[in-house]
Amino acid sequence: MKIRVLIADDNSFIREGMKIILNTFGEFEVLATVNDGQEAVDYCRTHEVDVALLDVRMPNMNGVEATKILTEETGTKPLILTTFDDDEYILDAIRYGAKGYLLKNNDPERIRDAIKSVHSGNNVLQDVVLDKLKSVMDGLPAAQGRRTETGAHQEYGGAQQSGVQEAGGKGASATAGSASGRGTAGVPGASAAQAKGTSSTDCPFDRSVFTERELEVMSLIAQGLSNKEISKELFISEGTTANYITSILNKTALSHRTQIAIYYLTGKVR
Repeated sequence: MKIRVLIADDNSFIREGMKIILNTFGEFEVLATVNDGQEAVDYCRTHEVDVALLDVRMPNMNGVEATKILTEETGTKPLILTTFDDDEYILDAIRYGAKGYLLKNNDPERIRDAIKSVHSGNNVLQDVVLDKLKSVMDGLPAAQGRRTETGAHQEYGGAQQSGVQEAGGKGASATAGSASGRGTAGVPGASAAQAKGTSSTDCPFDRSVFTERELEVMSLIAQGLSNKEISKELFISEGTTANYITSILNKTALSHRTQIAIYYLTGKVR
């Protein structure tokens, strides 16, 4: 039986992008996407939702307030998914019953695993969130104490890691940051675009708009590769490939992969 998911975020691109990503895994049924916490509460009161992905900052009712009501009045398990890691939000969300707290810049696979873990009854905290909680409990100022959209990565002994801690006696599942999205030397598939002969000097469009991995995906689309073939070429999952394609479409205002191929080869959007 699929895990029934609700997505609440006031950014339509994030809502629909997350829906597309989760649907690629086949393990979830996205019942609805809503604009704010009040809509999330109203929906969960009348439908059987297993896990609700809640942004923190939303109009009418934020994710923390929605978490409190969902925990008290429904069987839905709230999982905070946000770009912010403010101390006050972390503490309140957990105090009100949130089963997890993640930043949005995690890989799709990590978000998938977190949803499955929460659905199984575990509590999931990203490493950066766990460290911040420890700082607060120790009576020390939380590191930097500011909002961040890149806070998922932390330095441990000189090695960057991006992980999720699974609480409740299950142990830690923090893992080294995946190869996807890095575009660094030495990573399988990281120089795919260069290997295909693409250079910034003869590129018909502004490459600075895109990440290196997005350029690699665009190059392979232009060569006629399917999502499955691209995933194999770059050593990433099909869900991650779909996520990159969604990002490319959003940045270019294009509608489908054929237009991406034309844009990559000619620089024209029509």
